Amino acid sequence: MTGRTPRPVAVTCGEPAGIGPEIMAHARRALGADVPLFWIGDPSHLPADTEWQAIDAPAAAADVAAPVLPVLQHPFAKPVTPGLPELGNAADVMAVIARAVALVTEGAASALCTAPIHKKVLKDGAGFPYPGHTEYLEALTGAPQAVMMLASPELRVVPTTIHIPLRDVAEALTPTLLRHTIEITARDLRTRFGLPHPRIAVAGLNPHAGEGGTMGRAEVDWIADLVAQMAADGLDITGPWPGDTLFHAAARQRYDVAVCMYHDQALIPIKTLDFDRGVNVTLGLPIVRTSPDHGTAFDIAGTGRANPTSMIEALRLAWQMGGGA
Repeated sequence: MTGRTPRPVAVTCGEPAGIGPEIMAHARRALGADVPLFWIGDPSHLPADTEWQAIDAPAAAADVAAPVLPVLQHPFAKPVTPGLPELGNAADVMAVIARAVALVTEGAASALCTAPIHKKVLKDGAGFPYPGHTEYLEALTGAPQAVMMLASPELRVVPTTIHIPLRDVAEALTPTLLRHTIEITARDLRTRFGLPHPRIAVAGLNPHAGEGGTMGRAEVDWIADLVAQMAADGLDITGPWPGDTLFHAAARQRYDVAVCMYHDQALIPIKTLDFDRGVNVTLGLPIVRTSPDHGTAFDIAGTGRANPTSMIEALRLAWQMGGGA
């Protein structure tokens, strides 16, 4: 750090009827002053015992001593009951995300950490036109392609196709999409994770990576050639590997990130190996964005049972990647 006041991490409230408000309150208490941050949302949604203080600008967060939570207030249209989403608040959830992105883009905050949203609530309540958070951030920042990476101490994974039905994956998966996904992943691992020569393993699309074309031809028709071309261009990349053998302990020692073909191929192994510490990182954006690797958990919202570990890890990583001051 220099002598300047550190630029804090901007944290969105996410779906207010979910566990976002309570894990934010827990995370602030756990992190203390280690991660300068401020929360954007309606303070009436925070747990009743939360110590918070209103601020009028991100820079004022530095004047709020932990564990008090600095809050950039954003009043919501409707009251909130934990566990019961209110469609009338969907537009405000979207507006908070857009406000946070603007603050990071203009340099008032160093990074963005987003609490979980519920896509169906946003769609039904405000016509949310995006498959998920990643695609909304892509649109807000003007990024040509955003890439979702899930990271934990055990594993990093990137799904090439994300929030689409499984039956649409084979059509959506193209050489251009896979190449760009790998290029963005490699670049951000170098520039934001400090890996000068990231080792990339590429999963196959079909069972047993197609087994020579007997279980699907994508691997022999173009995936293997693309991997070979990118290796010839200087990337440390291998594959396509069978998805059922790519994630055991010995295999994970041979790569820094696994680029997978579809959502569950990537997310099932990391959530099985390290559910609580997984962090969602959006690559390819002009800003740093992280998020806890779980959903809104309406079934336990407001009960005090939500585990804040993933939010804590997401905040730590956002601060590290954003560089603070």
